[in-house]
Amino acid sequence: MARLDINGTRLEVIEQGTGAPVVFVHGSASDYRTWKPQLDDLGHLYRAIAYSRRYHWPNDGIPNDADYSMEEHVDDLQALLRSLDAGSIHLVGHSYGAFVALLLAIREPRRVHTLVLSEPPVITLFVSNKPRPTEILSLLFSRPRSAIAIMRFGAQGVGPATAAARRGDMEAAMRIFGTAVLGPEFFQKMGSSRREQVNANAIKAEFLGSGFPPLKDEDVRRIQVPTLLVSGQQSPSLFHRLLDRLEELLPHSKRVDIRGASHIMHEDNAAAYNAALRSFLATHQAA
Repeated sequence: MARLDINGTRLEVIEQGTGAPVVFVHGSASDYRTWKPQLDDLGHLYRAIAYSRRYHWPNDGIPNDADYSMEEHVDDLQALLRSLDAGSIHLVGHSYGAFVALLLAIREPRRVHTLVLSEPPVITLFVSNKPRPTEILSLLFSRPRSAIAIMRFGAQGVGPATAAARRGDMEAAMRIFGTAVLGPEFFQKMGSSRREQVNANAIKAEFLGSGFPPLKDEDVRRIQVPTLLVSGQQSPSLFHRLLDRLEELLPHSKRVDIRGASHIMHEDNAAAYNAALRSFLATHQAA
């Protein structure tokens, strides 16, 4: 384990094994600990690397006046890879971290040998960060299931969770958001260690910040690397609709559904997730 100076901050990094590098990027309400089952499994075959993104445990918290910016997280990942001297990598991202990984692959395509995207919230493929009524209406005509899923997620998850965060009630914000992202059943059965990780990474600014950057179809189409799209069989419908669109756009994609799992599928069914990951990486070994 090490702490590396990256873009004016220090990021906690953990590595296991040697060989072709596999870099893991975690999502919201998480840190590098979420990838322990994957590091333990792949560390026998690869140089498995996970890190805690800026402002996530155990790194320094976010200053009161700072924005929680996805572009800044992409900058950090780009600088981290240079610092690690990782060369061409297998890049694995989950949720917010999968969106970060996708943007890195668009920005620096020669850096990424393969890409694994586990339910990235690429809502800005369809609508702007704060959708206008006209955008939703247009989407209802062109992709009604996607429009309904986005509206439901906003009304039941992002909207009330953001309102709770704005009034300083982060416990309510994380409960509302977690229930919307995982589904009530999977949120309720989270173990104590996972709940501790959520609480350690409850970042108010993430709800109140600049949100997701715009994402264009043509940018995604330009990604030529082999890409594995991973979904949880019991994840909320929004994530399935978003992966449907990525599957249409990405020219070299494969999709896998993890049984008995919701949005944090790499934890819910680590054995199945790891098996899918090992199979995909073995098929696309780095030169």
